[in-house]
Amino acid sequence: MTVQEEAGPGAGEALEVWIDQDLCTGDGICVQYAPEVFELDIDGLAYVKSADDELLQQPGATTPVPLPLLRDVADSAKECPGDCIHVRRVADRVEVYGPEAS
Repeated sequence: MTVQEEAGPGAGEALEVWIDQDLCTGDGICVQYAPEVFELDIDGLAYVKSADDELLQQPGATTPVPLPLLRDVADSAKECPGDCIHVRRVADRVEVYGPEAS
């Protein structure tokens, strides 16, 4: 099985992730799965980080999902108790993991 097959939907395509802070419960599960992508801020909510490790606090801010971290980011979206993590294809903005994924 290749990395792309293991990773699931969206593997091999440019993906981005964002968090809806209005739904975030602050459990930090996402940070446990992928600390390179997610971080809890002083307000107790999770945010995505840029490739330069900068916390992106503006509403709807997205960051690219590095292929080696796709499984961890996807697991974060699946396990998030607030259903607030959205992973979508950059090309057509279709959600592949998260509450609006089909």
